[in-house]
Amino acid sequence: MAKAQKSFACSACGSVYNRWQGKCDDCGEWNTIQEHASSVSGAPKGLSQKKGSAVNLVALSEPLAESPRLMSGIAELDRALGGGLVPGSAILVGGDPGIGKSTLLLQAMGALSLKGEDCIYISGEEATAQIQMRAKRLGLSGAPLKLGCETSLRNILTTLDEGAAPKAVVIDSIQTLFADHVESAPGTVSQVRVCAHELISFAKRRGTVVLIVGHVTKDGQIAGPRVLEHMVDTVLYFEGDRGHQFRILRAVKNRFGGTDEIGVFEMTGSGLNEVSNPSELFLADHSVREPGTCVFAGIEGSRPLLVEIQALVARSSAANPRRAVVGWDSGRLAMVLAVLDARAGLGLSGCDVYLNVAGGLKISEPAADLAVAAALMSSLSQTALPEETVVFGEISLSGDVRSVAQSDNRLKEATKLGFSRAIMPKNKKLGKTKLSVQTVSRINDLVAQFFPDAI
Repeated sequence: MAKAQKSFACSACGSVYNRWQGKCDDCGEWNTIQEHASSVSGAPKGLSQKKGSAVNLVALSEPLAESPRLMSGIAELDRALGGGLVPGSAILVGGDPGIGKSTLLLQAMGALSLKGEDCIYISGEEATAQIQMRAKRLGLSGAPLKLGCETSLRNILTTLDEGAAPKAVVIDSIQTLFADHVESAPGTVSQVRVCAHELISFAKRRGTVVLIVGHVTKDGQIAGPRVLEHMVDTVLYFEGDRGHQFRILRAVKNRFGGTDEIGVFEMTGSGLNEVSNPSELFLADHSVREPGTCVFAGIEGSRPLLVEIQALVARSSAANPRRAVVGWDSGRLAMVLAVLDARAGLGLSGCDVYLNVAGGLKISEPAADLAVAAALMSSLSQTALPEETVVFGEISLSGDVRSVAQSDNRLKEATKLGFSRAIMPKNKKLGKTKLSVQTVSRINDLVAQFFPDAI
């Protein structure tokens, strides 16, 4: 038998090297490059000797036999997935340790099994007694969910192939599994790739929904080879700050639905509760007349969401003033500060700036630029925004305020929550609204509201 060739791969990003080195050139991590078996030497390089079988081709116009989606019984999870679980799909769920991944999937499998569906929960990290204790705390001790504790991929697949195929299977987690024909430790690049491939093949072959839990790195990315996220059909990230009770389930990839769709949960002593109106909860402690606060009307997937943005600007004598951001892109904040300095002359370059998105939510859309700018100006001038006002709009480097998508949905959400005024860019396609709309075309139009003598 020919020897397996040795290669080296980074456990953080999956980059492959011919020899070991201390630092990965692609991701910059140290001591993450590990040896693993990559191929068999002496194997034929081509496929010219053996003839393969023909692929069964179908026409694009051929009638599609659709399988109905499985509704998990948790509406926020079904929303993030685009309408439920698709039979035969592979779903990867990632998140920080202790954020609630196992709790969410145990609740989903328990709800499915109570509806009469055959579901299996396999854990490589906990004993069955531990899972049963958690199920009792969640009120699921009576659910006919099948539990298993195993790390051998061969044993898991043998168990799943016995009898009728289960409707859904949870693997918690992929980093604990090992394939006995791969010469490397569990959690390495080669083991994760092989185990994921076999589980996805099982899902496609038997029509079972396979939900795979993945550990994350210190940067919040799913650990293991990057190809893992390309192999699965859906990638869900479970986000949240441990200091807040809110948890956000965000779809960053979905072959059967929209990306950036979110589900909102509240962590309680009895498990994760769904939040049907997250805007109301995110604004529960909103200070109406406090300088430095602004309500941003955002869009997460197809869901309009109102959230409070808090800013604190303080004069500093340090050579390099401090910039601290929680819940927003620090690069985007640097751009907004530069525009306010260059186009409006506010002199923020000599100030410490602290920015926070309340509730532990992470915002990524550019429509938050104007709300951030309004919060910064409000803090700098110690002037509060008018009561019951929402703000949204994108700021360009020239100082122009550009229109954003789904303005009507943002205003409808603000109206539903009792807001009466909106500051936004001009939009010719805007429909009728009950709100008093103040349009701004340049950032100086907003500056004049806080610093009337400066313009």
